[in-house]
Parts: sequence; C-alpha cells; structure tokens
Amino acid sequence: MSALAPRATRSTALHAGAWWLWALGLAAAASRTTNPLLLGLLIGVAGYVVAARRTDAPWARSYGAFLKLGLLVIGIRLVFAFFLGSPIPGTHVLVTLPEVPLPEWARGVRIGGRVTAEGMLFAFYDGLKLGTLLICVGAANALASPARLLKSLPGALYEAGVAVVVAMTFAPNLVADVQRLRAARRLRGRPDRGFKALLQVGLPVLEGALERSVALAAAMDARGYGRTAQVPPAVRHTTTTLTLGGLLGVCAGTYGLLADTGAAYGLPVLLAGLAAALGGLWLGGRRSIRSRYRPDRWGVRAWLVSGSGIAVAALMIWANSADPAALHPPAVPLTAPVLPLWPAAGVLVGLLPAFVAPLPPRAEPYTKESPQ
Repeated sequence: MSALAPRATRSTALHAGAWWLWALGLAAAASRTTNPLLLGLLIGVAGYVVAARRTDAPWARSYGAFLKLGLLVIGIRLVFAFFLGSPIPGTHVLVTLPEVPLPEWARGVRIGGRVTAEGMLFAFYDGLKLGTLLICVGAANALASPARLLKSLPGALYEAGVAVVVAMTFAPNLVADVQRLRAARRLRGRPDRGFKALLQVGLPVLEGALERSVALAAAMDARGYGRTAQVPPAVRHTTTTLTLGGLLGVCAGTYGLLADTGAAYGLPVLLAGLAAALGGLWLGGRRSIRSRYRPDRWGVRAWLVSGSGIAVAALMIWANSADPAALHPPAVPLTAPVLPLWPAAGVLVGLLPAFVAPLPPRAEPYTKESPQ
C-alpha cells in the first residue's frame, strides 16, 4: 500500500474537497436504498477508509461521535414507531399498548395501540438510512482538514468559511482539552469522574477556549481579515443574484438527486445552479484582496478519490432504476433482505481512497532533543 500511495506532506496532501465529494457520493448512494445489507456495507466502507487514512488531528476523532449519533437516530426512530405507531400495516403483533384517545382534529395520529413486527422493521430500515447519511458526513469531517478546506474556498465565501471552520474545530479541541486534563488528574492521583471532577475540569477548559479565541481574533486582525476592495454597485447586485439563485438551484437539484424520485430533473437543475453559483462566486471574489500561500492542488489522486464516491452514487442510482425491489426490501410480508451483487460491487468502489490517498504523516518519536 505504501508503494501505491506516498506519505502525506505539504505538497502531496490530498485536497480537502476530494474527501467531501467522496463522502457525499456515499451519502447519495445511501439515500437510494433501504436495504440494511447495502447500508451496512456503506458504513463499513466509510469506516475502513477513515481507519486507514485519518490523522491524529483533533477533528479526526469526530467519526466515533457520528457513529454514536447514527445509533441514536436509529433508536429514536424505533422509539417513535413503538409508541406512536407506524403507517405500515402488519399481522405479527409484538405487544398491544394502551391507546390514548385523541380529539377528532388529530385523526390519523395515535398514541399506543398495536405494535407490529412489520412496523418496527420499517422504522429500523428508515432510521438506518438516515444514520448512514450522518456517518458518511462524519467520515468527511474526520478526513478533511477544516483549515485546508478554508484555503480552497472562493474569496466570496472566505468570511463565512472562517466562521464555519471555527465552529467545526471548537468542539474537537474542547474534547481534546477535556481528555488532556482528565489524564493529568489521573497522573496526580485525583478522581477524573463524577460531578465534582467535572466542575474542576470545566474552568481550565473554558479558560483555554477563551485564550484560543483571543489568539485567533488577534491573528485574524493582524492578517487584515474583513478588508475588502470597492466594486461597482451593478457588480454587487449581479453577484448577489447569481449566487443566491445558483445556491437555490444547487439545493433543489441535490434534493432531486437524493430523493427516490426526481433524478430526471435533479441533475439539470443542479448543473444550472452550480454554473450560476460559480459565476456569482467568481464575481464576488473580486472584493477579496487576500492572497493565497501555497494553494492546494487538485491532482490525479484527488480525481480518483472524488471519482470513486461519484461512481458509487451513479451506480446506486442506476441500480435503483433497474431493480428497485432489490434496493428496497419490503417490510410486508416479513422477509429476510438479500444482498444484490452488482450494487454491492459498486459500493466497494468506495474503498479506492484507502489505497490511492496519501498515507497519514508519521508521528515523530520523542527524544531528549525534541522541543518541549
């Protein structure tokens, strides 16, 4: 594997946008199926790539949190189906709950009643689909550096991108500070669990977060953050119209691609909105007077990584139109799901980044001459 992919350095690091395109491709594939075997395969592909290519950076530890969030989504979906019922009729009754009488205006909604195996299975399929979407997004968060992604943003989105990057990096840094302080308390023989320990750890954590915020504000002010060039009013109005209209088109086209129906109009609307948004961003970038130091290059490996995710999405969309029954196993009657071979082989294409993306940089061993 090391012969196929080099060690990641400043010049060979993969473009952060490639990881997001790969992850969004997996998410689009997950939105096209409710087959638990295919969804589990997508989770396995994302997890393997994250384990093989993530670094030791704070944001790389967020994948576990997204896994727990996906499990929480599945649990919430099952709880709602258990107590509020399911639109899927069934004959295999698991338990009968006391039903709460509701007024006439709440017709169609019930609390309690019969809980069927078919309804719970449908809720599990639905929750697993949403959980897989969240896990795919978590893979992008764990693999793509927010700072390198900020460098690649157009000039028109730089200010908004800084706010998003600060928000994305605050929570991982906060978790890292808590773990560091708890480890220090254990080394000193003090308890690191319980409410009292949490209060004693909370003040240093908040103090460190405040210090980082002040340092970030000083660095941004020293680099001229927020200063813009003057442009004619007509250019500003054209930029706003193209950007807002293009982003609305991108949202509508993305929804059409992610929905089970609507792929026919989703792609043209997405392309038209993307073209308008790019034109607006190009015009808006004329107001930015900042320069870029060593911009990330979109090389062959970035094309392979992003292309693998897009290929997974395209193959799953084609399989959904060719054999929808295999991708959507019925909950009524109760039948075991079957793994379709061609869609499963298409999902495995998403493993390509684990072999072509640059390897994470090695952690330097500690020596006495190492800086403290």
